[in-house]
Amino acid sequence: MMPKIPNNKISAAGLGSWANPPQNISISTMPKVHTTPALHLLQWPLIRDLVSRPYDPQNLLQLEMAREPLRMTTSPTAVGALDLENSPAYVRSFFSHANIWYACGFQDGPVSCLVLLVLALGAASRNGSIAFLPKDTKAPGFAYFAVAWNLLPSVMMRNSAIATQCMILASAYLFYLVRPLEAWTLLSNVSMKLQLLFGNPSRVPAQWKELSVRVYWNALLYESDLLAELDLPHSGIVHFEEIVDLPGGFEEEEDDDDEDDYDENGELIHDGHTGEEDHHHITEILPNGQGQHAGRDELWYFLSEIALRRLLNRVSHLIYQKDSTHTLSSLGPIVSELDFQLSQWYESLPQPVQFPLGQLPSNNPVQTVLRHRYNACRTIIYRPYILAVFENESIGTDTEVLECCRRCLDSTLHQLEHITSHREGHLPYLWQGALSMVSQALLIMGATMSPTLSTLLPPPLRVDAIISGVVVEVERYSHLAPSLKLSAEIIRDAERRRQIWLRSAGQRLFEG
Repeated sequence: MMPKIPNNKISAAGLGSWANPPQNISISTMPKVHTTPALHLLQWPLIRDLVSRPYDPQNLLQLEMAREPLRMTTSPTAVGALDLENSPAYVRSFFSHANIWYACGFQDGPVSCLVLLVLALGAASRNGSIAFLPKDTKAPGFAYFAVAWNLLPSVMMRNSAIATQCMILASAYLFYLVRPLEAWTLLSNVSMKLQLLFGNPSRVPAQWKELSVRVYWNALLYESDLLAELDLPHSGIVHFEEIVDLPGGFEEEEDDDDEDDYDENGELIHDGHTGEEDHHHITEILPNGQGQHAGRDELWYFLSEIALRRLLNRVSHLIYQKDSTHTLSSLGPIVSELDFQLSQWYESLPQPVQFPLGQLPSNNPVQTVLRHRYNACRTIIYRPYILAVFENESIGTDTEVLECCRRCLDSTLHQLEHITSHREGHLPYLWQGALSMVSQALLIMGATMSPTLSTLLPPPLRVDAIISGVVVEVERYSHLAPSLKLSAEIIRDAERRRQIWLRSAGQRLFEG
């Protein structure tokens, strides 16, 4: 049972309203205006005492908009000058360690842009987090990406499944480079093409249907991630959510005459079958040698991410829409239902991707990333109760409210305790993961200053160590993007001021 307590209103600074969305709007969409992002926590009581000046939640977007453009001087003819000696290894790395995050598959054919992007992502996946490269060093795979980038304008002029696949992989590499706005620009173009293609079933040839479906869900996942942190225009791609199938396996097409087929543009068509497409073979997802390579045509992770992203969007839609207020009594059934849906999601995970709950280490990067995403979702489901106690400490005397706060803080701590494990998702999630770390650390900082909530935390020295670990990790990413640089400054300043506050509070207690 969830709390049944008086209708204490929770301020609009942190939450939204529980309201029935219009019939033409799915509750799995990100709301147009919401208060989920990290910088909104800076407006909360206690936490706002930890920052030296007010920050507008728009600051991160403004910094990214003012950023120097990505410079690539490689000419389109430079493909012949590329060092292709390591190409086979990069292709293997792509399917082993990169494609698992996108499940885009790979359609054979003379598409230079697509091949170059596979090589770029393959090289990126072999070298660990970009955060550990010397600042003046070109990112692994950048030479391939630069040549592919020069080919993209002609690709972008086409409205085909293969064009959208190229652009999704290009946006994936931009996420790796921690270029969220450039990635969003490509995703927006992909969205328009997909809406055109899915607007009439006859526009997607049968041999491209599965590829188009996978590209669609990739675009929706990553647009939602961006909309969760930045106030960007919505592309409208989510409105096709109910008519687009979930991803499945590529089907092998029989070709008795064994002749090549060509599309209307004269390009060689292959059916995309790789010979290992049976998505029921769940052991193929394991990247640690307990089966086939993670990047082969395996969908368990991808389908799990789709389901969780839809739930995350639902949480933002139902709890964090702006300019409205909640009451704790009306919040109870909402939170209870969302937590139930999250539990159902976890229990339905196939064994190879089902991570251990609690503090036990995960078996592989896929489990680690899903666990971090799970804990982030559970935190924001219960976060309203933390705000309620921040605003009115006496509310924390209610045992059920306190239990909801405990669930929130436990999930937050589970996400932060092994902070370096976030590097497992360095390819698709470095930027998003860093902002999530900042949100969770601010929440813990505020809780240490609450007489009620501080009793739910580990001993102070352990909490200090966890927060220090976050500060160091986010600082390590700060040179990669101006939004991360500001985030690092905020959390570093907040921790300095928190320590001053704690010493002052301790002194007052001693003197009293």
